[in-house]
Amino acid sequence: MNPRTPWGTYHQIADALRSRIYAGAPAPGDALPSESALGQEFGVSRTTVRRALAELEAERLLKALPGTGRVVCAPEERTDVHESPPSQYRRIASELREQITDGDLAPGAALPSEAALVRQYGVSRGTARQALSELEGTGLVIAVHGKGRFVTEGGNGAR
Repeated sequence: MNPRTPWGTYHQIADALRSRIYAGAPAPGDALPSESALGQEFGVSRTTVRRALAELEAERLLKALPGTGRVVCAPEERTDVHESPPSQYRRIASELREQITDGDLAPGAALPSEAALVRQYGVSRGTARQALSELEGTGLVIAVHGKGRFVTEGGNGAR
């Protein structure tokens, strides 16, 4: 397994899983394979798999059930991201981006943890993770393993 997965690979994994879900296999209510099993299937780390799953959770194609894992949502639980207002993770990312560009979060400042965002916004951990991942993708934020996510030097003033 390559320790450095190409950027955007999680989008490809999310697309593959999304296609399976819309094709009906797995069916609504069915549990997905574990993160470890999906990582082996796609040849990537669990972190990459988690990012893909967070994307699908943000679209409400999946939901996490304690003791069960992630299961496919029924069609009535889903939202169409193209027809609905911006999803929750985009709103959270936008608010954090504004705090960074306005200087409220200076370079080197720690961003709120996933758990803190879950409490603050009343969203799932996957939604909070997706918001933070989006900011990482823009270069405004860097993740430091075991420490958290921090505003980059180029964060302020970038719009």
